[in-house]
Amino acid sequence: MHGLLTALKRGFTRWIGWRRLGVAASLFIIAFAITTLLRTLKGIDTGVILTALTEIPRGNIGLAAICVFFAFCTLTFYDFFALRTIGKKHVPYRIAALSSFTSYSIGHNIGATVFTGGAIRFRIYSDYGLNAIDVAKICFLSGLTFWLGNIFVLSIGMVIHPAAASYMDQLPSSINRLIALGGLASIGAYLVWLCLGEKRRELGQKGWKVVLPSAPLTLVQILIGVVDLGFCALAMYLLVPANPQIDFLSLAVVFILATLLGFASHAPGSLGVFDAAMLVALPEFGREQLLATLLVFRILYFVIPFGLAISIMGARELWMNVVEPWQERRRLAEACAQANLPNLPKQVAAMERERSLRQASKR
Repeated sequence: MHGLLTALKRGFTRWIGWRRLGVAASLFIIAFAITTLLRTLKGIDTGVILTALTEIPRGNIGLAAICVFFAFCTLTFYDFFALRTIGKKHVPYRIAALSSFTSYSIGHNIGATVFTGGAIRFRIYSDYGLNAIDVAKICFLSGLTFWLGNIFVLSIGMVIHPAAASYMDQLPSSINRLIALGGLASIGAYLVWLCLGEKRRELGQKGWKVVLPSAPLTLVQILIGVVDLGFCALAMYLLVPANPQIDFLSLAVVFILATLLGFASHAPGSLGVFDAAMLVALPEFGREQLLATLLVFRILYFVIPFGLAISIMGARELWMNVVEPWQERRRLAEACAQANLPNLPKQVAAMERERSLRQASKR
């Protein structure tokens, strides 16, 4: 039996592998979501959608925008918490906030967040002496914050309102409640395991080793994820139609499940996957009204932050690679002119090379 399992493992690693399996799973989720979305959108009246957009109270849109703003403010603590956990305390909060906001906004909208977000983080943190291994640790701990918050909120919601998830997973309420209790039990077991000693909290080896946060700090980690998700779900709750009524916790369960499906698909902006999941899980709302809600939410949560993140990164790159070198050359030229130094271009070029070497040594 052991030989059979070993052979199956070797064959899986050689011919399939986790990477191919992940790609196949993502493509399946996207294809299934698009098929479901097209079937759901059949017969939709675009005129009714436009009317529904005008019926969303402007005050609710403003409050939803404020909730999205605070959600992204909370999101900045994902990286800040991770940096302090791995001991990189010299990186200031403003840099952690810049990295967290831009990597999430750009990475989630482009797709393949693990790679795109990691590349943006490396571009920013390399200026502060962090290497690829440090960035990998930050990505891991930020992802852990995301999943702990999601599991905790989703489990609480499904314990109280298990039927909220039934439209999406097609499971009986009793099974959903058992799954939720299992999620809470797993978080409890994880916290107990963390209390058994620091050695148990060490993952990896040598340069790849990361020490997980202690149990008290893990509670802070969970709180960060809960607050982030709470603001996001509240923004959606403010945008859905007032009738029929739905309680906040039920909507939060649906919202988190749709978010996780979109995240698992790696589709750009979870486009199609998130929307199909919301439409399937909330059949009590009119399709046109719910589509209007999703459109406004997408603008607030995806489009505007994506535009801001692209603008910020573009301005940063322009400043660092064009404006700062130009200012440096100008200062050097003025200094050389005042000192009446000969061979001014050679002096400027030499000092420019020295500045470049200093920057490279920092990285």
